[in-house]
Amino acid sequence: MNLDAKVPSGALKDKWDNHRFEMKLINPANKRKYKIIVVGTGLAGASAAASFAELGYNVEAFTYNDSPRRAHSIAAQGGINAAKNYQNDGDSIWRLFYDTVKGGDFRSREANVHRLAQVSANIIDQCVAQGVPFAREYGGLLDNRSFGGAQVSRTFYARGQTGQQLLLGAYSALMRQVGLNAVKMHVRKEMMDIVVIDGRCRGIVTRDLVTGKIESHVADAVCLATGGYANVFYLSTNAQACNVTSTYRAYKKGAAFANPCFTQIHPTCIPVSGDHQSKLTLMSESLRNDGRIWVPKNQGDKRKPADIPEEERDYYLERKYPSFGNLSPRDISSRSAKQVCDEGRGISATGYGVYLDFAESIGRLGKHVIEERYGNLFEMYERITDENPYETPMMIYPAAHYTMGGLWVDYNLMSTVPGLHVLGEANFSDHGANRLGASALMQGLADGYFVIPYTIGNYLAQNKTDKIGTDHEEFKKAEAESTDKITKLMNIKGKKTPNAFHRELGKVMWDNVGMGRNEAGLKKALVEIPKIREEFWNNLTVTGTNENLNTVLEKANRVADFLEFAEVLAHDALERDESCGAHFREEHQFPDGEAMRNDEKFAHVAAWEYTGVGNKPIRNTEPLVYENIHLAVRSYK
Repeated sequence: MNLDAKVPSGALKDKWDNHRFEMKLINPANKRKYKIIVVGTGLAGASAAASFAELGYNVEAFTYNDSPRRAHSIAAQGGINAAKNYQNDGDSIWRLFYDTVKGGDFRSREANVHRLAQVSANIIDQCVAQGVPFAREYGGLLDNRSFGGAQVSRTFYARGQTGQQLLLGAYSALMRQVGLNAVKMHVRKEMMDIVVIDGRCRGIVTRDLVTGKIESHVADAVCLATGGYANVFYLSTNAQACNVTSTYRAYKKGAAFANPCFTQIHPTCIPVSGDHQSKLTLMSESLRNDGRIWVPKNQGDKRKPADIPEEERDYYLERKYPSFGNLSPRDISSRSAKQVCDEGRGISATGYGVYLDFAESIGRLGKHVIEERYGNLFEMYERITDENPYETPMMIYPAAHYTMGGLWVDYNLMSTVPGLHVLGEANFSDHGANRLGASALMQGLADGYFVIPYTIGNYLAQNKTDKIGTDHEEFKKAEAESTDKITKLMNIKGKKTPNAFHRELGKVMWDNVGMGRNEAGLKKALVEIPKIREEFWNNLTVTGTNENLNTVLEKANRVADFLEFAEVLAHDALERDESCGAHFREEHQFPDGEAMRNDEKFAHVAAWEYTGVGNKPIRNTEPLVYENIHLAVRSYK
């Protein structure tokens, strides 16, 4: 497999500008001759589809939701990064670039990250022009706050609902184009497969979730913007419907899957309360600006937090990382929480929780200030836990959240399948082994508004495609395969629900491929996953029929992919015999517990190539060359 990143030559700061100038263009009058399919309508997908239509392309957009507004981007809470330096506190494009590479533990591609930092400022201007109601200071200027892994305030926010407000902006742009008949919007349609003809991606096959109808859609290029795969752990901060299906089906058709073991555990979530739960609730990292994280110093201390005096509290992040304190990066903060809980100092009924305390900030700033900044988050917490966080510290614990791995893409955001482009969390390109907070929204909009509109035009201008129809044999073959899979799922007639299998898989993944990984656990997971998959195909029950809305069938289809993909993730974690960022191999740590990288053997991207279900995939590598920054032991102390 050829992993040509197509990084432009020249100085880092000039690469993107020079590349844009050198790209081939399409005459505006000719753009209407090209059709582009966009799968997913979150920030990356909606912004890309709207931008393509504005440029004059014919666009078809697909979502399995009943409206593009239901995309999971709405769940992002705390903010979006941009190197505006509004606070005059030393921020710059270079500092955002460096913070991102360092935050990812030097496992990301320099050129892609610098471009992300470079276009970040434009994103804010675009969103303000759309009417996104960012928080503002008293004088009317846009406000900022800080996030983990940064010592500057570069995060723009709209209380604790930034993702929702940004998505409404992108949704408005998208629906304007739908109204102009420039975008054809398909709702309740789930992608079942991509179609590759003569080595190029020429369309997709979908299933109508209301009628069960299998349909083909042809295009000159396809963009996947379908999010991450954190639900492989079953309990995560993602919506229950979030899945790996579209990217995994593309992987099975030849798209390399890069760094699947780079899965982020978010440190600030409401702890698990019992086996009844189907998902976990995120509490924004922004809360760590004003909340202090602590546990009792003594094991087994079950007193109420108000009864524990200050001298008997361990503000462990402030103690271990004095420079960054409570705003230490997510991977470090998550492992630190697990460590104190494993020592027997955790709180909550399960013993797996820590306090996030706002008493000091409320006393210093006043309750009204905290309410203005985080009011909706406090309200959400109280509704779920029935505790008032203004009076009692929040209880939090790490949970599976974001995935830095995804389909491999080159500098132009194209996968190893020509014509198949991948945007946002669905690709691997920008975050390395750990994503800094408030960078997900930044990457999604950067890809959709400011990168792919240029690079897809360059692809189309250089690759003239023959006009084909959905009667082509490859479309018919993909339709038949999709139909056969649905039929097989319906006909198993076993006794266990898709949800039961998903929960069983999630426990294996969390226990063995979670926050702390080791060789024995990973090998155990690789034994257990095939067993669960075999039982799934022999003992699954799917109620209802295929001819109408059937959420059980939807779930079964997605769990089937998780049961195959989980093996790829575990193989990647086992083969990467080092610790870096969120990938923490317990065998490789410094005496103080920090992650120990192995740059000599693993300063590369691992891109996996499909070889069949149950077979070990082929591991390809793309070397990571650092010409502008020096590899260093990551320290936040």
